Amino acid sequence: MITLKVNGVSYGVDVPDEMPILWVLRDVLGLTGTKFGCAAAQCGACMVHLDGDGIRSCVTPVARAADREIVTIEGLNDAIGRSVQAAWEEVDVPQCGYCQSGQIMAATILLRENPAPTDDDINHAMSGNICRCGTYKRIRAAIHLAAKT
Repeated sequence: MITLKVNGVSYGVDVPDEMPILWVLRDVLGLTGTKFGCAAAQCGACMVHLDGDGIRSCVTPVARAADREIVTIEGLNDAIGRSVQAAWEEVDVPQCGYCQSGQIMAATILLRENPAPTDDDINHAMSGNICRCGTYKRIRAAIHLAAKT
């Protein structure tokens, strides 16, 4: 039994230690906002926060998160997270939307660390998140908007 704290709620999960956090979130806890993309930590669709740091949940074993705080897109409700999500809606960022939870999770970390990022800062911070639809200009615009609020 592994104890996880996800979005402020404690859960005891009886899963193998090596099971990726992504599958615990989606299949065991029913939190499906975190997406499966590549299974190789390359696309960023599965990004969640673990003790405030962005991790690729598709390759991170659940044992690594024992007794630590996981925040998923469903629990991203601090001021920065709300600001990023509002900017995403205002700029109309999503096209297919599949990568967007990972994009939002990465953008939130960026703005926590750098509240006034330049285009280069944004490009660097977001480079690990792939958008198959190519909405990178709108993503950048939304991050700048969120930084102003």
